[in-house]
Formats: sequence, C-alpha cells, structure tokens
Amino acid sequence: MDHGSRQGTRLLMDEDDSAAKALEVTPSSYARWRSSFLGEVTERLEQHAILEAAGDLRGLSVLDAGCGDGAFIVAAWAKGARVSGVDASQAMLEAAHTRALGSGARVDLVHASVEELPFPAGTFDVVVMASVLCTVQDPLVALSEAARVLRPGGRLVLGELHVWSLWSLSRRLRGWLGNPFWRGVRFWTVGEIRAMVHHAGLSVQYVRGCIYYPPWETTARLLWRADQPLSHLGTFCAAFLIVRAGKE
Repeated sequence: MDHGSRQGTRLLMDEDDSAAKALEVTPSSYARWRSSFLGEVTERLEQHAILEAAGDLRGLSVLDAGCGDGAFIVAAWAKGARVSGVDASQAMLEAAHTRALGSGARVDLVHASVEELPFPAGTFDVVVMASVLCTVQDPLVALSEAARVLRPGGRLVLGELHVWSLWSLSRRLRGWLGNPFWRGVRFWTVGEIRAMVHHAGLSVQYVRGCIYYPPWETTARLLWRADQPLSHLGTFCAAFLIVRAGKE
C-alpha cells in the first residue's frame, strides 16, 4: 500500500534536542514494557480504543502529536491514512523511523514540540495525542495547538491517564517513593479533560474508559478479554481515558 509521500518515509530533524522535556520515556523503556504480557496486551487494547475513536482513516491526513516510537503511525498508515508524526525526542523519532521502514509505511516524521506544532492551521483531518497532556509543561497550549492544526469538521482523539484507578494509585506511590517520571506526571479526571477541550474550542463527542483490570500480570491474563465490553459502561476504575472531540 502506498498511502503517503512517494518519497517514502521522511525524517525531519535538527541537531538541537532542547525541545525534549524532562518527562521523557525512551525507546528502550517501551521495548521493556512490551516484552511483558501486561505491557503487550495493555498497549494493544489502548491502541485499539484510539483507532476505534479515530474512525475510518482511509484517505485522511492524520497527525500523531507525540508519536513516540511510531506504533500508532504505522497502524494508522495501514488503515489508509496519510500520516505525520511529531515528537520532541530525537531518539523516539529515530525509533519511529526504523519501525516505519520495517513496516514499509510511508510517513513524515518531524522533530518538534507538541506545544509549537510546525504546521499551518487546518492541516489535518485527525489529530491523535496519546499520553501527551500528562507529561507536557503546558497541557492547554498543547491542546490548543492540536485544535489549531485540525481542519473544521475534523476530530481530535485523546488518550490520557485517569486519576481514579488502581494504576494511578500505584504510579503515584512510585512517584512519592522517588521515581522522577511518575512524580511529574499528571493524572486527569473526566471533568478536567472536558474543560480543557472546551477551552481549546472543541466539542467533546464521547468519553470512554480503557484498561479496567489492575496493574498485575496475573489479573491481566484473566480479565483482559472483558475490557472492551466494559468500555461502554463508564470510566470508573479505568486506567486510560479515550476522548474524541470535534472542531466545528
């Protein structure tokens, strides 16, 4: 399939990595997480929920703002989208470039901050931000930038860490015990995300939960198949929130 640039995968980077924030996950961290059953099945369920919220992507221009090592951009390309990815980490972009080349995906990768996206207004049909607002210095600025580059009639899909779950309790405990990453991460309520989306000039279309099992591998093996049916019943105890918003 050839859904993107005929030049193939493009990686646009500079020598200055100062845009990368202190709360940075490395490609090796992702690899370690996915090497466990808990990590692999959790990421698979989260990506399925994000793709479901994004809807039919065939022929659409999609931006993954905070693309990490490229798992979603490759999945979106396989669904027929023209895909761009932005990340503040050069290491993540290099990993995303490697992943895209290995999959034959034709995507554009740009080294930039999600708080200052290097695209004109109204460029994209769909913008995805997964676990981004929880780590950036100014979530409202990042969300406003996503809304700016979204075309009228387009949709924004957010995936964020929910405050009311056993996962957030475990992670906050790790932060209190000295883990620098989890000490700095934000966890969100549904109301807070709705307020930010409204502030950015977008309209919330739906909110769903994802990852209802506790953060233990034994329980994940027993309960992961029930996760998708639970997503239609509410967000209580869900570790991950999926929010879709539209731009008029």
